[in-house]
Amino acid sequence: MPELVVATANVNGIRAAYRRGMGEWIAARTPDVLLLQEVRAPDEIVDEYLDGWHVIHQCCDIKGRAGVAVASRLPLHAVRVGLGAHTPDGGPEPAVDTGRWVEADVELPDGGLLTVVSAYLHSGSTKPGEEHTMVAKYAHLEKVTARMAELVAAETPALVAGDLNIAHQNVDIANWKGNLKSAGFLPEERAYVDRWLDEQGWTDVGRAHAGDGPGPYTWWSWRGQAFVNDKGWRIDYQLANPALAPKAVKVEVDRAETYEGRWSDHAPLVATYEL
Repeated sequence: MPELVVATANVNGIRAAYRRGMGEWIAARTPDVLLLQEVRAPDEIVDEYLDGWHVIHQCCDIKGRAGVAVASRLPLHAVRVGLGAHTPDGGPEPAVDTGRWVEADVELPDGGLLTVVSAYLHSGSTKPGEEHTMVAKYAHLEKVTARMAELVAAETPALVAGDLNIAHQNVDIANWKGNLKSAGFLPEERAYVDRWLDEQGWTDVGRAHAGDGPGPYTWWSWRGQAFVNDKGWRIDYQLANPALAPKAVKVEVDRAETYEGRWSDHAPLVATYEL
C-alpha cells in the first residue's frame, strides 16, 4: 500500500529555523506533507523557502506572531483559512486568532482526498494581569471544537495537527506536579482534549504509537538544561479522525541528537499513514 508521510513542526520562525538547519532536515526526511506553526513571516518569504511545494499560509494580523502553513508535494484540491465561520456573528476573527488555523484537502494518488489542518493554539498565561490571554484561548478552543466535530461528521479522512499548547495527561509533561496551575496544563484546557478524543472520536496517534509514556516530549525550553535532561512537554499532536486513525503505521518524534543540533525549540512529529 502507498505510504504518506506527514510532519508537523512549530518552527519558531521559519527564517531562523532554516538558518539552523531546517532545510537539511526536510531533505533528509522527505515528508509528503508539512504542517508548520509559528511561521512568523509574510507569504513571499514562506513561498521562497518552500519553493516547489503546494502551499497555503495564513500570516497573523499581529506582526511577528503565530502564522500557520500547509505545504504539500501532492496537489491541493481546496483550502480554507481560519475559523471565522465559527465566530458568534460569523464575521472576521479577532487579530489574535489569526495565523492559527489553516486547512487543505490534499489530492491522494488514488483520487481520494485527505483533509489536513495546521493548528497553532494560544499558549495563554495565568500570571496576574494576563488573564485575558486565557479568555482568548478558551474562546478559540470553542471554535476549534466546533470545527473538529464537523470534520468527524464529514467522514473524509482528516488530520488536525500542530502545536496545541496543551499537555493532555501527567505523562505528557516532565514536571506535572509543578505545573498544575500553569497555562497549558490546566484542567479546563485538558478537558478539551478529552472531548476531542472521548466524545468526538479523534485518535492521538502520537500517544497511541508511543505507549504509556512518560513522553516522548516535543518541546523543551531553550533555557537551562531542559533539553539535555529531557524535561519537556508533549504539546505537538497529530489527531486523526476515525476514517484515518487505523491507517497510521508509524509515529516518531525527530528529537535532535544535541542541543546545538536543534533548529527549533520544538521537535517535529512525523507520522506515516498507509492509504
